[in-house]
Amino acid sequence: MELFKIIGVALITAVTSILLKSTKPELSFAVGVAGVIVILIFIMDLLQSSINILATIASASGMKAGIMKILLKIVGVGYLTEFGAGILSDFGNNSLADKVVLGGKLTILVLALPILESMLALVSKFLGLV
Repeated sequence: MELFKIIGVALITAVTSILLKSTKPELSFAVGVAGVIVILIFIMDLLQSSINILATIASASGMKAGIMKILLKIVGVGYLTEFGAGILSDFGNNSLADKVVLGGKLTILVLALPILESMLALVSKFLGLV
């Protein structure tokens, strides 16, 4: 399973980075960056397969392609927001991290408005309000 690979790389990277931090801090940083790159490669493989499955579901269900794009954007904004806020928190800037989270939530709200509008139109069509 990919999750075990990701956790394994993360643990090995963390332990190696901690051990090197006292003697060679610059090498510790390089090990950390290399670990992050390897983990991102694993994540990209998972993301690609997930997108393919979602595209198959969308075509089989007759869902509009625009709605699927919006859903993927919302998921992407959520992950990027969490990633950015986590980095800011690691640097000790929690107040700025909170503002990034707020910005991400507002962005998701704005992206979700067309989906809400489509749902309301569908419900009103079923109820005969249109």
